Amino acid sequence: MGDLSGYKGAALRLLEGAGAAVGDVLEVRTAWGAVTGTLVPRYLYGDGEHVVLKLKSGYNVGLSLEDISEVRVSAKGEKPSFSPPPPPESPEGLPRVLVIGTGGTIASRIDYRTGAVRPAVTSDELRSLVPELSQVARVDPEIMFDIMSENIAPSHWTKLARRVARAVGEEVDGVVITHGTDTLGYTAAALSFALAGVPIPVVLVGAQRSPDRPSSDAPLNLIAAVSVAATANFSGVYVAMHLNESDDRIAIHRGTRVRKNHTSRRDAFESVDVPLAAVWGRGGLEHVAEGLPPRGREFEPSVRFDEGAALLKFYPSMPGALVRAARRSGAKVIIMEGTGLGHVSEEVAKELKSFIRSGGMACMTSQCIRGRTDLSVYDTGRDLIHMGVLQLGDMLPETALAKAMWVLGTGARGEKARKLMAEDLAGETTARTFPG
Repeated sequence: MGDLSGYKGAALRLLEGAGAAVGDVLEVRTAWGAVTGTLVPRYLYGDGEHVVLKLKSGYNVGLSLEDISEVRVSAKGEKPSFSPPPPPESPEGLPRVLVIGTGGTIASRIDYRTGAVRPAVTSDELRSLVPELSQVARVDPEIMFDIMSENIAPSHWTKLARRVARAVGEEVDGVVITHGTDTLGYTAAALSFALAGVPIPVVLVGAQRSPDRPSSDAPLNLIAAVSVAATANFSGVYVAMHLNESDDRIAIHRGTRVRKNHTSRRDAFESVDVPLAAVWGRGGLEHVAEGLPPRGREFEPSVRFDEGAALLKFYPSMPGALVRAARRSGAKVIIMEGTGLGHVSEEVAKELKSFIRSGGMACMTSQCIRGRTDLSVYDTGRDLIHMGVLQLGDMLPETALAKAMWVLGTGARGEKARKLMAEDLAGETTARTFPG
């Protein structure tokens, strides 16, 4: 019998009776009409009551055995497999862009064993699957990691920063980093500090939907990222993701001011309290904000990170023991996400005071997506100021954590570290809240 990966129970018996195998084209008669499609594998945790076909449209449909009256093999086929076409050649004279792969949905395909997406598509395969890239730049793909973004750690930030610094010496025109979206904001912030003054565009890009899905945002996001890295007249670290649900424009966000605000929408990323750095359309950049750093400045990277920082979100009834646990785990800096203007309970405040007296640094951000901390409004906030808690204005908590790890990585401690945390180094804080 042919391969029927993932099928079990009644569904397996039905397909075996029809002499079907994964890859065959089946005609399935149901209570509401006939459906023709290619039989695809089921995932390991699926039930035994459905048959899954891939339609000509590219979408998959699951058919319940309750609705199926007959299954017939209309054409024998092969088990689905992926073999990318050879990457096209780029015309001479185009800008040169290094594309660094780290994994994530933009470099993932469906794993039919589990039904989940998994890192599988290499940067070279992405270039093959998106031939438009070869008309934009000479793309040099390189895989550094093949992991989901929840496994990205400061040690990976250090390696990425060092590789980008080397790329500057190799005279590339820009760098693109493909990255999973869940922690993309952390990495963008981290690289913004480590690569401060980088003389070329460094564009992080992800995807909310994997490349093998018809609704994938991966191709356009990647084309835009490479285009910006190759041709933009500004430098710095940015994030390129869909501007809206339409497949026509890409938002270019500043690396320290961007946040993922939706779990699955293609326009999940937003610039918080600042205007977009730029907007890219199919014809190129359509809008560029004023004041972005130009290409070609002096560059002295500082690429080390120290994991001795913790991010704690305050909640009602939060035990002070969590602050003590962070301290015992080796945290030298604690970033608090306080409520509203930056508030925590008396119990947590007491533990922060003890942490500061022991030589630690406590910084306050807000759980609110927009606005800024202001500990001077209420007595409880003024008590926090008096005990030495450093308020970080409108700095995003994720950015604050990455910055603290970078500050520690420079070797700064005490007042020098406090000064660096308070200073605007890479556009992480603003003088006033952007109203739009």
